[in-house]
Amino acid sequence: MATFHKVAEAKDLAPGSSKGVEVSGQKIALFNIGGTFYAIGDACTHRGGSLSMGTLEGNTVTCPLHRATFDVTTGRNLTPPAPSMVGSYKVRVAGNDVEVEIP
Repeated sequence: MATFHKVAEAKDLAPGSSKGVEVSGQKIALFNIGGTFYAIGDACTHRGGSLSMGTLEGNTVTCPLHRATFDVTTGRNLTPPAPSMVGSYKVRVAGNDVEVEIP
């Protein structure tokens, strides 16, 4: 059964920023885009670069290693060399807590 886990406080992640978190052994990249939070797998599908350390422009993050891009709202890979998408997680804000659902 999937459950939500607190990963951050909303006040600690400004719009346009990202943060890497680990929940139940899964590395997750958390993004704040205009006050809406999104979570995707933190490892690029090309060579495992940390997407939370990448450059965020709009809803697109660029891997810091080889410049593959991903849509942070869906996890979909947008450009090579990434061969496939990364996982996407449901996010909710409960009070000031940002929570990610882990299956």
